[in-house]
Amino acid sequence: MPRFPRAAVVAPAALVIGLLATAPAASDEPLVSNARVVAHFDLAAGQTPENVVAERGGSVDVSFAFARQVARVTRERRVRVLATLPPERSPRTPLLNSAVTLGLARAHDGTLYVNYATGTHRTGIWRVPAGGGTPEQIAELPSDGLPNGLALDERHGVLYAADSVLGTVWRVPQAGGTPTAWATGSALAHLPGAAGGFGANGIKVHKDAVWVTNSDLGTLLRIPVGEDGTAGPVETKATGLAGVDDFVFPGHSDLVLAALNPSNEVVQVRPDGTCATVLTVQEGLSNPTSLAVRGRDLYVVGAAYSTQRDPNLLKARLRAHFVRS
Repeated sequence: MPRFPRAAVVAPAALVIGLLATAPAASDEPLVSNARVVAHFDLAAGQTPENVVAERGGSVDVSFAFARQVARVTRERRVRVLATLPPERSPRTPLLNSAVTLGLARAHDGTLYVNYATGTHRTGIWRVPAGGGTPEQIAELPSDGLPNGLALDERHGVLYAADSVLGTVWRVPQAGGTPTAWATGSALAHLPGAAGGFGANGIKVHKDAVWVTNSDLGTLLRIPVGEDGTAGPVETKATGLAGVDDFVFPGHSDLVLAALNPSNEVVQVRPDGTCATVLTVQEGLSNPTSLAVRGRDLYVVGAAYSTQRDPNLLKARLRAHFVRS
């Protein structure tokens, strides 16, 4: 989740980050190519895509934040609603004052998990059956928080939720149950008085560590997972990522592709922390929020929170070197 509003509380556009010098490329082929918008969504209907996961066969699943929906965008780019989260008559969601669906994660059997923030007892992690159906709350998270990004470590049977307001990474059993405040601290916190007010945001599990972005601080963080499952010291892997939202590892290395929401960019962040822009508004980005990879296909969703124009799904091609198994 970005620095987003509702339209009346939009943060001013952030300055484009100063990109650091890049190392010579290993190939003349660009990391990302053939980018194009392949689906457009209905802003008036609340179809603001906040998170995306890739399915087999070319379809993707998205969370539509203000529609309170989890939906599938088919290969033919038809939108099918898989689940609608229950309405909240008097939402008290911090920063947003609306009930919103946020982070999305997928299990190998097709089960989907989504963060739902309402400012009430419904705030927490919800499960959506494979193929769609009635959503079920499996964990309640603090109503004064904003569970944003969501990651699944299926090998260890746990979910991690990044709370943008409370500056906490919550750990929850995949089957559901009581959440644990797994990681906290200033590196995950938002900046008091900041226009956006979003701290910990995007989150992924990668190589025995949990990686998290902090939107207010513009940082990419790595938190090792100990043998006993506890959180190790927070490491800062990159800085200067103004308004960073969600991110993805396109391959098995520590290279990251990250969405910079206010400046309408996707950047590659190398393991040494240096950055380079790979996609811009010229390719159709409209406040990019999240990315997903399936094979050589890269998907980016843009929610148009501040542009208020053309929430969409963009598809691009990754260099062959980064194909995941």
